[in-house]
Amino acid sequence: MAAGFFGRKEWTTNAGPRSPSSPAYNPPVAFSPIDPGSLASRVGAWLDSTGPESDVVVSCRVRLARNLEGFPFVSRLGSEGAVEICARLKASLLDARIDGETWWVPMGEADPVLRLLLRERNLISRDLMPSGEGRALVPGRAVAFGESETVSVMVNEEDHLRLQAMAAGFDPDLAWQRAQVLDRYLETRVDFAHTRSLGYLTGCPTNVGTGLRASVMLHLPGLGLARSELEKVFTAAQRTGLAVRGLYGEGSRAAGDFYQISNQVTLGRDEAQLIRELRNLVPAIVRFERTVRSRLLAEQRSALADRVSHSYGLLKTARAMPTDGALHHLSNLRLGSYLGLWSQKPIEDLNRVRVQIQKGHVQALSADADEADGLIDATERDRLRAAFLRKTLG
Repeated sequence: MAAGFFGRKEWTTNAGPRSPSSPAYNPPVAFSPIDPGSLASRVGAWLDSTGPESDVVVSCRVRLARNLEGFPFVSRLGSEGAVEICARLKASLLDARIDGETWWVPMGEADPVLRLLLRERNLISRDLMPSGEGRALVPGRAVAFGESETVSVMVNEEDHLRLQAMAAGFDPDLAWQRAQVLDRYLETRVDFAHTRSLGYLTGCPTNVGTGLRASVMLHLPGLGLARSELEKVFTAAQRTGLAVRGLYGEGSRAAGDFYQISNQVTLGRDEAQLIRELRNLVPAIVRFERTVRSRLLAEQRSALADRVSHSYGLLKTARAMPTDGALHHLSNLRLGSYLGLWSQKPIEDLNRVRVQIQKGHVQALSADADEADGLIDATERDRLRAAFLRKTLG
């Protein structure tokens, strides 16, 4: 199952490639350490602008929460248990060869810049990323992912295992397929906590059952310019049992007109039902956003063109730029591109830049910050961000 989807790549030892049946076979090893600058220079395949409905839907995500049988939940898990779980899952995830090769990052060994990069790329959550040096040493936390970053696994976050799969545009079925393949593979290697009556057991009661959260990331600049219409979308989502969150999911706020919509409860519903709820609502939001965009273009074309031109001018010339300001102006360019008001850069570049202007990426991409001890301060980041934008968009 996993071989067909993730691919099998021969791992090379000093003696050359060997098969798993060879007596001298060495198991796959993680790429370590990961160079932050190299990682920051590219973005995941889930930001491909050719996905379905990509003018409004940036990406889809399916996340599965799983716990190992015989261990307490993470909230009551001791250090020894966390380390044992991490070791078990590491062996299985390396053998899975995600995207041909599994990248493995223990949180306690990752420096602050790398942790920020992983968070900004949606590979880890805020809960897995320690907020201080004391928490950085908590054992048994790690993340595994493949080169395309369409599949990743967090170890010992809220649950022992949080598996997520991404797909570009509005393609929840592809995201679910990717998640399901790795989930089924892991079930052949470890025993998940599960009962016939409740389904998968999870640290949070809202995830009990399938353990599945399906979400979409939407870019809604048109509705953002018509706040009353945007509130209607939020109300409709909440009435159907869906949650609306910011750019980084739960606990985050909206930035650059990007929003996440996801299911809230999994108990009593199967995977197909949960994904169908998104399939029923999201196309209506896409049509609503496009309608508002068309109306704004017809009624306020000059004002929109000025807005886009103003944002482009600032991004090309500013000497300092905060993250929120950069996201706001990039949102205007993305809207202008789809409305035919701006054509200097392809959408792929805007999607990439939207990730790379975040603070961890800004520092990793800057030669000036290579020698910094820890994270640089906000003033210096704003200066480096502006320099990056001038170079990229000028």
